[in-house]
Amino acid sequence: MDKRQGISFVCSCFFGYLCIALSAFVSIEVIMRKLFSASLQGADELGGYVLAITSAIAFCVALIGNSHIRIDLVHYKFPLKMQALLNWSANLSVLLLALLLAYASVGVLQETLSYGSTAPTPWATPLKYPQLLWTVGLLLFCLLAGYYFFSASRLLVTGHWDDLRILFQPKGSADEVKEELKDLNQR
Repeated sequence: MDKRQGISFVCSCFFGYLCIALSAFVSIEVIMRKLFSASLQGADELGGYVLAITSAIAFCVALIGNSHIRIDLVHYKFPLKMQALLNWSANLSVLLLALLLAYASVGVLQETLSYGSTAPTPWATPLKYPQLLWTVGLLLFCLLAGYYFFSASRLLVTGHWDDLRILFQPKGSADEVKEELKDLNQR
């Protein structure tokens, strides 16, 4: 397992454990409401935090797996050098988005820290904790996007068009079928 797959595995596990914990909390909440007419309150609050944090993590996993949505309807019909240039520009776009998200999340976190903001809910959660995890996830996405962009740029500058085209091409339906069959055979 290479470093990228290791990061993807750790992120995926963290993502999964957060979702399982949220599911357990919501299940307990529903059972308590039904059987005891009592509530822990805050399931929707916790769900919002988990959604924000897991979204940032999912960006990382999708980037590592080259699974971000791209319109590839005509991508494979272009000449090979044009495909490589499109792959490079896609990496640039992802980096710019990651920088924007990271910048915004750091700004939100700084504002929360300066005001000592809490959630306007019964839990009155100090927002610095979920926002810190969200910001860390988006900063990790930004770092990964930067690494991918600079790797693609190095291939572009050195004229390794085939490598740029192959390593950074969007997953097509044939690639996804191959992955599913490989996964099925491993089980």
